Amino acid sequence: MNKTLQFGMIGSGSITETHIKSIRSIPNAEVTAIFSRNKETAEKLATKYSIQVYSDYEEFLSNDEIDIVTILTPSGTHADLGILAAKKGKHVIVEKPIDTTLAKTNELIHVCREANVTLSCIFQHRFDDAIVDMKNAMNQGEFGQLNFGAARTTWYRSQEYYDSGAWRGTWELDGGGALMNQSIHYIDLLLYLMGPVEEVHAYCATRAHERIEVEDIAVASIKFKSGALGLIEGNTAAYPGYSATLDIFGNNGSVIIENDQVKEWNFKSGNHYTKASGKVVRTSASSNKMSSYESHKRQYQDIVHAILEKRDPLVTGEEARKSLELILAIYESAKSGIPVKM
Repeated sequence: MNKTLQFGMIGSGSITETHIKSIRSIPNAEVTAIFSRNKETAEKLATKYSIQVYSDYEEFLSNDEIDIVTILTPSGTHADLGILAAKKGKHVIVEKPIDTTLAKTNELIHVCREANVTLSCIFQHRFDDAIVDMKNAMNQGEFGQLNFGAARTTWYRSQEYYDSGAWRGTWELDGGGALMNQSIHYIDLLLYLMGPVEEVHAYCATRAHERIEVEDIAVASIKFKSGALGLIEGNTAAYPGYSATLDIFGNNGSVIIENDQVKEWNFKSGNHYTKASGKVVRTSASSNKMSSYESHKRQYQDIVHAILEKRDPLVTGEEARKSLELILAIYESAKSGIPVKM
C-alpha cells in the first residue's frame, strides 16, 4: 500500500482540526485542500497546515488530486454535498449523522454505490479500546444471550451554544437535538452491540433552552428483534454535564462503559479486564490516556486501508443509516404518542 490518498476537507468549524490531525497521523494519507464558506477560519487552518483554500465547491471538486472528501458541515447538508462529490469520483466521509432524513441518506448511499466510491460516516467510538474489547468478548460468546442494553448521554449545552449558529437546534440543518447531535454516538454503539430494534416508544421535550425547535431531553423504551429490551436517554439539560454510559447485560456477563472507559466488566467465566492499568478503569473521560483523536485516527486508518484494499470499511453508509433510522422512529413515537415498529 504505497499510494498516498489525498484528502479535501469540507467545512472549517471547531471539529475540522481534529480530523486534519487524525489524517496526518497515519501513513498513506495527506490533507491537501479545504473548502469553506467561512474565509477567516479556513485561511487560519490553511496557513497552519499548508493546505489550499477553496471558496467555490465546483472548483474544489474539480481538483483531480483530491481522492477523498471529509464533510464537516451542518448535518442537513451532508448528503447533498456528498452526492456532488461522489459524482466527481471522490470517496466520501461524513461526520455523524450521515444526514437528517432517510430519503437523502438513501440517495447518498445509492449514488456512491453507482459511482463505485467508498462511503463512510464518523463513528469513532467503535474504535475505542473498550468497545473493541467488548465486541471481541461478545464474538467469543462471553455474554451468552443478550438481555438488556442501555445508552444514556447526560450532558449539558448552554443557551449560548445553541445561539452560536443559526443552524443549531433547527430541524432543517441540525436534524434534531440531544439525540441526533449528542447521543447518536452511543446509540450507534448500542445498535452495533445489541443488534436491530423491533419497536420503540418514546417521549421528547424541550425544557431548559429557548429559541430551539428540537428536544433537549428524550427517553425511549426499546424492544430489540432478539427479544432483549433496552433504554435510551439523550439529555443536554443536565447541568453541569455528567457522562455518556453504555450498559450491556447478558446471561453470562455484563459490561458498563462510562465516558468511553470500562467501568464494570463481569463474566461468569472469570474473564478479567486487564487493559493498561491491569484493573477496571473507574475514572472520568478527562483522565483518558489516549490522545484526543486516537479513535478518529483508528477509524481513518480503517477507511484508508479499505479503499486501498478494495473492501468495505467497518462503518459503511448502510451501518450509519441504522442510528438515523432509530432516532427518527423515536421522534415519530414521541410525536404520535404510540409505539413505532421499525
